[in-house]
Amino acid sequence: MLIFEGALELAAHAGRELGVSEWLTVTQDLITRFAQVTGDTTWIHTDPIRAAREMPGGKTIAHGYLTLSMGPALMGQIYQVRRFGRILNYGIDNLRFLAPVPCGARLRLRLGLKDAARRPDGGFRFQFTNTIELEPGERVAAHYDMLVLMYEAAPQ
Repeated sequence: MLIFEGALELAAHAGRELGVSEWLTVTQDLITRFAQVTGDTTWIHTDPIRAAREMPGGKTIAHGYLTLSMGPALMGQIYQVRRFGRILNYGIDNLRFLAPVPCGARLRLRLGLKDAARRPDGGFRFQFTNTIELEPGERVAAHYDMLVLMYEAAPQ
């Protein structure tokens, strides 16, 4: 776990890999709950019996956006900024879903800080390179750049 006191200290790590998260198991319960929240109840995600008959590998698969949504929680295992005013999601660039994530698979995040730039409004724009890896092997489930705006804490 990398601990940074503030955005400026994090920015100094631009161009470096920050680390790798722990493995997370994608369960059918997680997939089903995501389907319920998003309304995407397509059988390839929610019907293990049909998936056993019709899907390659015989398992349901996680939604691509479920895989993507695991990023922030996994990032929290890699680094922490102690003092900040606010952090805002600024968007995603270059998102690609490269391999399906079958139920029961384990995934982890490999995180790099591609770029950091101070903004005219006093904040920073960070561009993190996110690679969601699948176990076993060297397969990549998703790859994307996450853009984050971070503002320093106001003086007390």
